[in-house]
Amino acid sequence: MTRFESLVHMIHSLSLPEKKAFRQLVCRKKSIPDYLLLYDTIEAGELESPDALRKTFMSLRPSASFETTVKYLFEVLLDTMLELRKNQDSFYLLFNKILKARILYEKSLFDECFDTLNNVMAQAEKYENYHAMLLANRLELDYLLSLGFPNISEQELLKKQFRITESIKYLRKTNEQSSLYEILKHRVVYKGYARSQKEKNDLNDLVYSELSLSASLSPENFEISKLHQLFQSNYLISVGDFKSALRSFFELNNLFESNKHLWSRPPIYYLYTLEGVLESLRSIRNYEGMQYFVDQLKKIETSSIDFKVNLTCVIYLYELFPLLDRGDFSGSLAIMEQYKETLYDKFSLLNRSRQAELCLYTSLIFFGNSMYQKAHKFLSQIIMRGKSYYYLPLYRTIRLVNLMILYKLGDEDLIRYEIRSIKRDLSSNEKGYRIEHLMLKFLVKQMPETPRKKLKLYEKYQPALEMIREDNYEQQVLRIFDFTAWIESILTLKPLGNLLLSRNEN
Repeated sequence: MTRFESLVHMIHSLSLPEKKAFRQLVCRKKSIPDYLLLYDTIEAGELESPDALRKTFMSLRPSASFETTVKYLFEVLLDTMLELRKNQDSFYLLFNKILKARILYEKSLFDECFDTLNNVMAQAEKYENYHAMLLANRLELDYLLSLGFPNISEQELLKKQFRITESIKYLRKTNEQSSLYEILKHRVVYKGYARSQKEKNDLNDLVYSELSLSASLSPENFEISKLHQLFQSNYLISVGDFKSALRSFFELNNLFESNKHLWSRPPIYYLYTLEGVLESLRSIRNYEGMQYFVDQLKKIETSSIDFKVNLTCVIYLYELFPLLDRGDFSGSLAIMEQYKETLYDKFSLLNRSRQAELCLYTSLIFFGNSMYQKAHKFLSQIIMRGKSYYYLPLYRTIRLVNLMILYKLGDEDLIRYEIRSIKRDLSSNEKGYRIEHLMLKFLVKQMPETPRKKLKLYEKYQPALEMIREDNYEQQVLRIFDFTAWIESILTLKPLGNLLLSRNEN
């Protein structure tokens, strides 16, 4: 992604408070500077490509340096967002104060510098931010050393050094806990859940390390406790102990609820955690267990309009998935209608990732209800602006769903064009998933007309389809939508909803 494409994405992802703060910053200008004109051009041309936006701007300001203007506007917007974050997240606030302390020291305002660092230490302890704690303590000792330790006894010096040692200890343990969790998640992604005693035993190294680490951890530390619960719940899911995993997820949620002072404003990291829990439960088809965490999402209160809309989107999707995964397309359509005013009418307030998700699953709802023109129209919002979305992992899946829609619409020319385009992307980036290659191979061939010939073709494809369904890595795509079920429905003439129901029953 070029710097200009990044700038276009940044502007279209700005929240209302961020747009307002930027406008307030530039409203005092007597004339319209180049960077403000570029901002207005990008904001007004949401449906235009980056190349078209560049041409529009250069036609208005032919003497302007385009690359310099892009770079400057990018920095101004970044500084504006950073300024807003200071009042929303303790992380930004603490490190901003540390930077101020450095400036105060450089200006020989030593008392003010040490007062600022002491304030950082107190706040860092409250918010359990040991990165800020370590940096503030280290700066204090460096500055005291340079000043000859004024009015500091050896006992006080040892106490300050002990605080640094404690901060390093917590950071080390947090890193060790994170490493175990990351390795566990990596194994689940590439190897899938354990389906035999041998595969369970293969996880013993992680379990023993985690148990050993947990025995020495402070239960009062939020971050370490959170990582411990995440490891436990995901491990229990991987070995098939779903009831214990659900209890661990409940404990994780209680941990968040009892530490609300550590939440950012808005509580975006709490949202990410609950979304991760819901995705884990969806992956094991525990739809009943999902309801509790959806209800927890509904309890979140926020004054941020943008966050509220994105939160509503997550709630909607996880209310939708139990129906959509099991092929209940009419029920999915009914839920979609309930969210027209609170979500669909506020589509522009969603971030790019949420827009892509919403368009994808809405198109699948229309597709499942044989409303192919509506499905194509909705998905075209993403396809037509591909350069703004192509970096998303979901984008290739969106293009596969688009091929399904084009197949039903009978647009063979566009199907061939899209297949060539997708193949180019696959060859230039990575080998891709096997289901992607199979879908392209399936759609490029001439489909037999009689049911008997279709069934014969299905017998040919069946081994490959079963192999893909058994491949844990392929589940990264099939979890979004089961393309193997769609191929089977085309060749066997069985309703897609029935096939999805048979594969996703609890």
